[in-house]
Amino acid sequence: MKIISLMAFMLLSFQLSAAGDAETGKKIAYTCSGCHGIPFYQNTYPNYHVPRLGGQNEAYIIAALKAYRSGERSHPTMQAQAGSLSDQDMADIAAFFANFNKEKES
Repeated sequence: MKIISLMAFMLLSFQLSAAGDAETGKKIAYTCSGCHGIPFYQNTYPNYHVPRLGGQNEAYIIAALKAYRSGERSHPTMQAQAGSLSDQDMADIAAFFANFNKEKES
């Protein structure tokens, strides 16, 4: 029983520390808005539509940023941006963008 309780506590502790802080994310994500906050923005290299991030799923944003950081996703600007972010920074940014539309509605 003690082992089960300890494992449950460790899992809960991990989930709490991995949660993103939207307020911190708002500060970190300021530079992201330069591209991702412009409606219908087209990136010049490579030429494609830059997605809006407001309301996007947190897990997706984190996975995408980690893939850019590792080089799994290829885009020089995004690799440079993600390369300087910690896992906590990514969680904070994801929390901010996931709640972005909710903030604007209130």
